[in-house]
Amino acid sequence: MQRRRFLTQAATMSGAGLSAVAIPAIAQSNPAIKWRMSTSWPKSLNTIYGSADELCKRVAALTDGKFDIRAFPSGEIVPAQQNMDAVSNEAVECNHVLSTFYVGKNTALAFDTGLSFGMNARQHNAWLYYGGGMDMLRKVYAKYGILNFTCGNVGVQMGGWFRKEIKTVADLKGLKMRIGGIGGMVMSKLGAIPQQIPASDIYSALEKGTIDASEWIGPYDDEKLGLNKVAPYYYSPGWWEGSASITTMVNQKAFNALPAQYKAAFEVACNEQNLKMLAHYDAVNPGALRRLIAAGAQLRYFSKEIMDASYNASQELWTELSAKNPDFATIFPDWKKFQQEEAIWFRVAEQSLDNYTFAAVTRR
Repeated sequence: MQRRRFLTQAATMSGAGLSAVAIPAIAQSNPAIKWRMSTSWPKSLNTIYGSADELCKRVAALTDGKFDIRAFPSGEIVPAQQNMDAVSNEAVECNHVLSTFYVGKNTALAFDTGLSFGMNARQHNAWLYYGGGMDMLRKVYAKYGILNFTCGNVGVQMGGWFRKEIKTVADLKGLKMRIGGIGGMVMSKLGAIPQQIPASDIYSALEKGTIDASEWIGPYDDEKLGLNKVAPYYYSPGWWEGSASITTMVNQKAFNALPAQYKAAFEVACNEQNLKMLAHYDAVNPGALRRLIAAGAQLRYFSKEIMDASYNASQELWTELSAKNPDFATIFPDWKKFQQEEAIWFRVAEQSLDNYTFAAVTRR
């Protein structure tokens, strides 16, 4: 009897000992890996740059600190305009950007961020994750040795800061505006002169009169950059993206070399930030807008004339880009069909409730 009890206890202790040894052994089997993430944002923006930093910390937490990614502010490793090349050329393993910055390489990349008068954040995510959008975009990115992950969204942006009032389309003629990507292409059709300027240089460019206007993101970030101090007229909405989706481009070879656990951790962290970034902006923008107006910012809305002209110019641009770029031509019909279906559904329930509720809760 005692012998059987001793053998049972020994077996139990042995099993516990094996478990104690086995678990750390499995954890220790994954290698220590260090990556660098170049970004397009100044460190002062705790929303968008802060999200990149949170993503990196989350990956580390999910891998017991073994997979260490460090985010770098715009210009610290490479200029913002070179972030895509840096990933493609293996100078860095990943970045954190608006893909529309790089439409000069391939206009189809604009679908990753969002097109003018395009889908809102929820609709865009629906297209990416369940409408075939991610699969189509990854075929485009594969040409550059890149794998893309959606890692944030800033929501609908503001229409930017102007040194003078803009009432008609004629007021856009010759206007020098800091706006890149697809929005810049549309503004060119309306007679404006788009400029590609990093966030850190926008204030000085407006102050010196090098540019007449600039869009950035929205009240909270715009306030941090101090744009209200050098351009008093604050316009809405930022029609150049129905929402602006943020992407981390990852070097395909570097990602393929990761252990499965690290790949999963990276994707989980990206998905988490896709939720949290939008929530962060929605939480801080209302207060920032109040402060900006209290400080003298003059809120304005683009006229119907300007909105109609911008919409029509956008539709003309889609036809032109489809004729020039097979990638754009392949994606656009699917994207457009999905947008139309989403618009019908959102008008049935979302729009009707929102219109009533927004009016009711703000009624004085």
